[in-house]
Amino acid sequence: MAAVQLDDLDRQLIDILSRDARVSNRKIASELGVTEGTVRGRIKRLQQDGLIAFTAITSFGIAQKSRLAFISVQADVNNVRAIARQISDLPLINAVMITMGQFNILAMCLFEELDEVVEVASDRILAISGVHHVETSIAVRTIRYNARVARIKADMVAEDASTTEGA
Repeated sequence: MAAVQLDDLDRQLIDILSRDARVSNRKIASELGVTEGTVRGRIKRLQQDGLIAFTAITSFGIAQKSRLAFISVQADVNNVRAIARQISDLPLINAVMITMGQFNILAMCLFEELDEVVEVASDRILAISGVHHVETSIAVRTIRYNARVARIKADMVAEDASTTEGA
């Protein structure tokens, strides 16, 4: 897949929408000195290319699973992407990143009971072929949380008790 080329207008449009996604196309057009049709077309292209999406950002306050855990994983370097994908498919896991340093995968999850984290980290992730070591850190107090970076998804707050996925 070819690298996406964003011009200055695209970047300015994304910047405006990242501050307030509800701003009208007319207002954006006026601010950027282009037509409303240009704004509408650019937004449509950016969405189709998967570069932007519109969503409601929620907070921990409405999440049923309101405790945050970070699961650091040491995995075979040659299989790190495949292992990260397997981890991302696990129930409870909300985010997976490939990292540099002592651990090469970082997973994040929201949970309610400590047993949930033990089950996913020790029983599920550690059992994946190519995983050598797992360490879990649990957030005990959140000083700052940027929901634009790590979003609480709507299905994490679903009232349906029949699902244990949470993410």
